Parts: sequence; C-alpha cells; structure tokens
Amino acid sequence: QVQLVESGGGLVQAGGSLRLSCAASGRTFRPAVMGWFRQAPGKEREFVSFITWIVGTPTYADSVKGRFTISRDAAKNTVHLQMNNLKSEDTAVYYCAAATRATMVPGGYDYWGQGTQVTVSS
Repeated sequence: QVQLVESGGGLVQAGGSLRLSCAASGRTFRPAVMGWFRQAPGKEREFVSFITWIVGTPTYADSVKGRFTISRDAAKNTVHLQMNNLKSEDTAVYYCAAATRATMVPGGYDYWGQGTQVTVSS
C-alpha cells in the first residue's frame, strides 16, 4: 500500500556530513510519525529519530542528539535526516519507516524502506 524509498547514503570520513532522504508513495499516506532506524552488521535494529507528521515535533536517540536533524515536508511526503559530525559508530544501513502512532519501537512501524548504506571511515 505504501512504499518508502531512501536515498543519500554513501561513504564519508569521520566528522563529515550526509543528508538522507525518504520519499513516500502509495494509495494513502497518512502517518502519525516518520522515523529513521539503523542496523549495523551483527547488531539489532536501532532507533535513530522520528518526527510527528502534522506538527513536526522531532525525537532523537541520545546517541545522535545534537548531531542529527530530522525534518519533513508533509505536502511532498518526504522526510530527511541531516547527519553532521559523523562517527565510525554511525556506520549502518539506515531505514526510513512510517507508523500510525508515535513510537521508538521498530515493531510499531507499519512500512519500511529498502535501506541506504552509510559508511563512516575513521
């Protein structure tokens, strides 16, 4: 019903920046929140950030607070994640997701993108 497509990943040196984007499409797209998660090899899926769709209130994991900024354009059904001061521990596949209620739990999200690789070299 809903498709999410991430873009913007790549290879960057520690201290650098990347901007991820997520484009949503489908018959109906009315999320409560759009979120970003990441998963490094051999590790569990980790919450990064979400933003409420109507008001635009952001929430961040402590590990990225002050370095990452989430934003959305509801009219264009897009969400972005500006990642600054990247660290090697940020290396992961980053996934965009949509949920009908605000949550930091991966299982609470109904739709997921294919992921985009972010690699930070040290």
